[in-house]
Amino acid sequence: MYNRTELQEAFNHFLEAQQLVKPPTQLYEPVKYTLDSAGKRIRPVLLLMAYQLYHENIDDAMNPALGLEMFHNYTLLHDDIMDKSAMRRGQPTVHSKWNDNVAILSGDVMSIMASQYVLKTEKNHRRLLERFNQAAIDVCEGQQYDMDFEQLQTISEDEYLKMISLKTGVLLAAALEMGGIVADAPNEDIKRLYDFGMKMGIGFQLQDDWLDCFGDESKLGKVIGQDILSEKKTFLFIKAYELADKVQQNALDHAFKTHHLPADDKIQFVLDVYRQLELDELTKQKSNAYFDQAHAALQSIQVEESRKEELCLFLDYLKGRSF
Repeated sequence: MYNRTELQEAFNHFLEAQQLVKPPTQLYEPVKYTLDSAGKRIRPVLLLMAYQLYHENIDDAMNPALGLEMFHNYTLLHDDIMDKSAMRRGQPTVHSKWNDNVAILSGDVMSIMASQYVLKTEKNHRRLLERFNQAAIDVCEGQQYDMDFEQLQTISEDEYLKMISLKTGVLLAAALEMGGIVADAPNEDIKRLYDFGMKMGIGFQLQDDWLDCFGDESKLGKVIGQDILSEKKTFLFIKAYELADKVQQNALDHAFKTHHLPADDKIQFVLDVYRQLELDELTKQKSNAYFDQAHAALQSIQVEESRKEELCLFLDYLKGRSF
């Protein structure tokens, strides 16, 4: 069996071997640019990890792994247009480097190419494509909920958890589920793989919310409090208004509604209330609870324990990350 680093390297070699650029180059160069600047390849690696629970040779799973990675990066490309983001992963975004029209069209072709790669398997084509398409729809729904939340004064914890399950959890869950489908795993195991990924994804996003407020800037590589400055409705934001007394609510309102407040003061005002309400600990506990549920789902998969080791290590890696 391959470890996580070996799977990542194998996937990168497979990606490098693909002839992604062809005429018209203005359409396909941004596709290659986007994939070349990708991060840790979490989703394709998870798909390959799920596949190798049942088979040693991972070659059959490479095409759907690339399809999923391509779809994920397509969503980021379009997100950058919607958010008017100039940089991603330390490089200019596609719409900044080219223009909006090029970015939209290149994103469109990436979404179609993703489906083509998903279908390049020996068997279970229809089931695999159905699950991929449902995951794609779920991600779009999650993005819309996130956009809707920007216009709402308050949202509930349940509404937030539903949004992040769609926007973040679904693709991790789909990666593992699709790996099981390509491997022709038992149906019960495929369901457990999906549950494992979903719980892990929710824990991952809650952890992200925590890191933005209480992370170590030297390890994060960015200044904390960016979610506060953008008034993003994270788990901490939602719980703060739910738990705050009148004085604390007034402090939050002052921070979020006084638009001339210096950035550092705004962050400090909000973090002071978060600490008073012990949201640093509450959010950590919530995130860890989902990671624990993910571990339980993984343990229920009916393969030898030694074959689950890499997924266990990956879960521990995510749970312990500081960036």
